[in-house]
Parts: sequence; structure tokens; C-alpha cells
Amino acid sequence: MKKNILVLVILLSSIKLAAQEEHFKHFRISPVLSHTYIPMATNDGDKTVIVPSIGLDVEYWFNKKWGFGFHNDLELETFEIEKEHQIFIEKEFPVVLTLDALWKFHKEWILVFGTGIEFEKNEDLFIIRTGLEYEIEFGNHWDVAPTVFYDYRSNNFGTWSIGIGIGKRF
Repeated sequence: MKKNILVLVILLSSIKLAAQEEHFKHFRISPVLSHTYIPMATNDGDKTVIVPSIGLDVEYWFNKKWGFGFHNDLELETFEIEKEHQIFIEKEFPVVLTLDALWKFHKEWILVFGTGIEFEKNEDLFIIRTGLEYEIEFGNHWDVAPTVFYDYRSNNFGTWSIGIGIGKRF
């Protein structure tokens, strides 16, 4: 009798866990508003350039811990990058596309690591991205996610971005 009860409890637990996994939403989409600090840029003679950007993140989560995402940003200003001594390259509304691995390593903290390309009419750049997100769920599979990213762009310069996204899982 005890064996039958134990088997029944294990079977019911397995069914309950399987039912919970079926309700897991694998896809997440999030529009993002952010600002990017570009230390090697100038804008009308100003050495500190912080560029506003809009983005769209599309993610697929294999499970609750691991996923990958396409993170895409449009920087909303024209600015110049100092390439070598007194040589400047003008950047006109660059588009950044990255493919990132996502790891929810502790509660709602997500580590982002990936690679991509900055497309711009004068010069395209290879990018390596790292970052952190903190996903705050508030019901019906909606969330708010503050983000911090560091992008290493080829030609030895990096950028920092701080933003916030509103996501929906489906």
C-alpha cells in the first residue's frame, strides 16, 4: 500500500511539473528606449556624446534559464568618431544588430553576451556585446527590464548603453 501511495505521489508530481512547463512562454518581444555614451565621439565640438536610441529585442527562451535574442538598436543622431589623430568618421544614424546568448543566472538577473554588426553608410563595425538586464514581471506575461550594455566596437572603441524595455512573453 505504501509503495502504491509513493508511486501515485511521484506520478502526480510529474504531471504537475509537466503542466507547469507547458505554460512557459518561450518567445519575448520588447521595445527598448536607451542612451549610449560614446567616449570617442564629438558632436558640434562637444567631447561628451550621449546618443538616444530605440530598439527592438526579440528573444527565444529554451527554458527558464537559457535563451538567445536578436537585439537591434537605431541610434538617433549623427556624430563623429575620432579614428586617428585629427581624423574623424561621420556616423549617420547607425543601426546595431546583435545575436546574444541569454542566461538568467540569479532570480531575475540576466547576463547577455553576443556579437553583431553596426551598419552605417560610411563604415560598418564588428561588435562584441556584454550586458545585464533585470526583468521585473508584473502580470499576464508583461515585464519591465532595465538594461546596461557594453559594446566593444572594432577599431578599438567601446560604448556604454543604459536603457529600459517593456516586454511581453508569448
